[in-house]
Amino acid sequence: MLPTLVLVGRPNVGKSTLFNRLTRSRDALVADLPGLTRDRHYGRGRVGDKPFLVVDTGGLEPVVKDGILHEMAKQTRQAVDEADVVLFLVDGRQGVTPQDQIIANELRKTGRPLLLLVNKTEGMQRARVTAEFYELGLGDPLPVSSAHGENVEEMIELALENFPLPEEGAEDAVDHPKIAIVGRPNVGKSTLVNAILGEERVIAFDQPGTTRDSIYIDFERAGRHYTIIDTAGVRRRGKVDEAIEKFSVIKTLQAVEDANVVVLVVDARDQITEQDAHIADFVLQAGRALVLAVNKWDGLDTYKRDTAKREIERKLYFLSFAKQHFISALKGSGVASVLKSVNEAYAAAMAKMPTPKLTRVLEAAIEKQQPPRGRFRPKMRYAHQGGSNPPLIVIHGTGLDNVPDSYKRYLERVFCEAFDLQGTPLRIEFRTGKNPFEGKKRELTESEQRTARRARIRGRKLYG
Repeated sequence: MLPTLVLVGRPNVGKSTLFNRLTRSRDALVADLPGLTRDRHYGRGRVGDKPFLVVDTGGLEPVVKDGILHEMAKQTRQAVDEADVVLFLVDGRQGVTPQDQIIANELRKTGRPLLLLVNKTEGMQRARVTAEFYELGLGDPLPVSSAHGENVEEMIELALENFPLPEEGAEDAVDHPKIAIVGRPNVGKSTLVNAILGEERVIAFDQPGTTRDSIYIDFERAGRHYTIIDTAGVRRRGKVDEAIEKFSVIKTLQAVEDANVVVLVVDARDQITEQDAHIADFVLQAGRALVLAVNKWDGLDTYKRDTAKREIERKLYFLSFAKQHFISALKGSGVASVLKSVNEAYAAAMAKMPTPKLTRVLEAAIEKQQPPRGRFRPKMRYAHQGGSNPPLIVIHGTGLDNVPDSYKRYLERVFCEAFDLQGTPLRIEFRTGKNPFEGKKRELTESEQRTARRARIRGRKLYG
């Protein structure tokens, strides 16, 4: 097991900046705004030969008893319970604040190993900037700069000095499904994530825009490893006016690209909107396997359920390859079937299709229905697999430049049925062989040249 370092502190002291430096990524949103991070965010880091897990948390507000800040504080406390070492960040330019005192007292009660970091100290004298922080009673403060990287390696050495090096290969990543949960704001994405995990892992709050970042969470179910990604809700472009929301949309689109399977969550109590269709189309363009989860199904009468099904069939007709599930994430009904369909969609997206069988299926499809003839009849000779996630089938032949989309869709259906590719889009690519003599003039042999000369002489005698 890798040691876990948890970043704790009040809002806007530089926790997310330090997280990005330790993980050598831009996974955590960073802006000069307090309270940007809300859920806890995991990442892998390494300094020298020492790998570790690092957890970014929202600002700890111990005195708040309700609302979103209370939920953020609860997430931070859960992260501290999982920590091997707590990295408590304070702001060296603001000095000790009453809130720092309250957080220090709360952390002291946990009994977790703790390192006090005085951040934003670039260009300042070490002794002078750390002096007043001794009053927190948490040992020697260490001045660091998360933005410039000053003393970061020293900090990690101190934090991990009691942890042995892991055995070689112990930290290798396991090939497992990545599941992105996407949809409009307030359709129940975070509630669905918590229902799948069986715990309140991310903040689920009755307020659009609660989730701002894409949160990656590893979990295990029935002996199989997964990574689930909780994403921010994607609004219509005209509604996205805050810088934070623009970052959130980008993070969501990146999460879709990074995932193997996408679960699109829609609200059964609302009509299927244009934005639902836009999100679905982006998933389709990215080529990701997809499962449709129609949430808040409980409490709807028969008429409203029938109306919702007709809406889905009419407006999301292009997702006919995806399985649909009518669920209640809040009550947990139907959630298990969603994960089952995710497994099936992942297997289809990563399927291996042998060339001999692909070619036989292609030949049978052509025998049943020939491609339309244009100037030349397309000749499809053989097929092979060109990639996965999504599955790509490459068909070789001649005259394939003008094969119509209708025939391409026909081949897609045939291949999906033959290989049981349920839940994933399939892409077909045509490659036309080039004529090796195109653009080249063949030189005549000596015999042909003599024949041609005799023909020219006879012609002159006859007509000349």
